[in-house]
Amino acid sequence: MYHVVASDLDGTLLSPDHTLSPYAKETLQLLTQRGVHFVFATGRHHIDVGQIRDNLGISAFMITSNGARVHNTAGELIFSHNLDGDIARDLYGIVHNSPDITTNVYRNDDWFINRNSPEQEEFFRESVFKYQLFEPGLLETDGVCKVYFTCDDHEKLLPLEAAINARWGDRVNVSFSFPTCLEVMAGGVSKGHALEEVAKIIGYTLKECIAFGDGMNDLEMLADGGQRLHYARRASAPEG
Repeated sequence: MYHVVASDLDGTLLSPDHTLSPYAKETLQLLTQRGVHFVFATGRHHIDVGQIRDNLGISAFMITSNGARVHNTAGELIFSHNLDGDIARDLYGIVHNSPDITTNVYRNDDWFINRNSPEQEEFFRESVFKYQLFEPGLLETDGVCKVYFTCDDHEKLLPLEAAINARWGDRVNVSFSFPTCLEVMAGGVSKGHALEEVAKIIGYTLKECIAFGDGMNDLEMLADGGQRLHYARRASAPEG
């Protein structure tokens, strides 16, 4: 029996319209009622995930921003790993003037974006978590857990991925959550590392966990080679 169940949200636990189905809600409630520890493990912001958890009425840890933040069942922050300020500052402006690529920043409890995005408004349509517009030179660089870039054309994000990795190396962790979304966190940050820490806090090892995910940002969490983590995979992430 698995004592800890961790799941990604978009492309995995959520339906294609980015909502929880009645079946998913009932399943999660039954799991926690039976004493299984459920862990949200997602690239989403903790404010957004907290709303989902509260609506479900379940007790669950939250791994958010791809492992850069971990909150316990009481909603208290127990783990945080931010991007270095110099990296965050440069990421703010690296493609700021691009007509095709949108820059997003998760800083503390806020979400900043460099231009209006109807697509992301639809993505988060049931959430209380809304973005604010920003200018690179005016946004502080402390408390930045993730910067991510969205573009309808996956091919246009590939040179950006290569440039970021070439410039900062292991000071950053870069991954695609969707083909249209490139995410940048601090080096060493991953859902897998965060899940291992949560399991230790609860009193279990990764052998007693099962994780579900679909994106490249789930690789560390899903990997079983030498990490003692069992995994199952659902359908691939949607193209957008």
